[in-house]
Amino acid sequence: MNEIIAYFSTIPSLHRSLILVGGITIFWLIENAFPLFSFSYKKWQHAGINFFMTFTTIAINFALAFLLLATSDWTIANDFGVLQWLPAMPLWLYALIGLLLLDFIGAYLVHLIEHKVKFLWRFHLIHHTDTWIDTTTGNRHHPGESVIRFTFTILGIFIVGSPMWIVFLYQTISVLSPQFTHANIALPEKFDSFLSYFIVSPNMHKVHHHYKLPYTDSNYGNIFSVWDRLFGTFIYLKKEDIVYGIDTHMNP
Repeated sequence: MNEIIAYFSTIPSLHRSLILVGGITIFWLIENAFPLFSFSYKKWQHAGINFFMTFTTIAINFALAFLLLATSDWTIANDFGVLQWLPAMPLWLYALIGLLLLDFIGAYLVHLIEHKVKFLWRFHLIHHTDTWIDTTTGNRHHPGESVIRFTFTILGIFIVGSPMWIVFLYQTISVLSPQFTHANIALPEKFDSFLSYFIVSPNMHKVHHHYKLPYTDSNYGNIFSVWDRLFGTFIYLKKEDIVYGIDTHMNP
């Protein structure tokens, strides 16, 4: 655990970039070998649009990263936040609680709000207009949405009182998780169902990309599935019944 703390306390920007690129590459290869759906689309052309939006997200996050560090340092220096008020516990449990809370505020909550507030939905809509969901869709976000999500991440760090190593660990998992859940991969259904009790699984998240309500307004989770199950936003739909897109913007 100490090695993990040491690494994520000072993780180089190059390593973070390599993790993002490596994740997309691995899931790209897997979805080509074991596709969930057979798409008739120009994969590289589709990827080009999503890669452009991925790069804008990277640029925004790197440009504003100093705010994450400043917020984290302030909470530690002032003994502020949930993690700072907890009693002594094993480091793995401390990290798990931090990740769960950051995932709730920085991913689940902001995602739900984006679906409920019309102005914010206009930014998030571009993520749902993709009618060919694959691993590149995971980072398909309007630059405005990237700022919105970044703001909630800062809020999460402030409330949680998260040290920087947990922040970087959370961000790393947050990069890989949507690449995994959006990937056009066919996992055994029982295994996917088992995963969905602990983390967001591919089939679970694909329901969120079904083009009609109430499915669009469900399964908001990013890393952990507990929040959807706890707050009643979990919905199941057979994969063969899923139609990607959003009913108001079905023209590719």
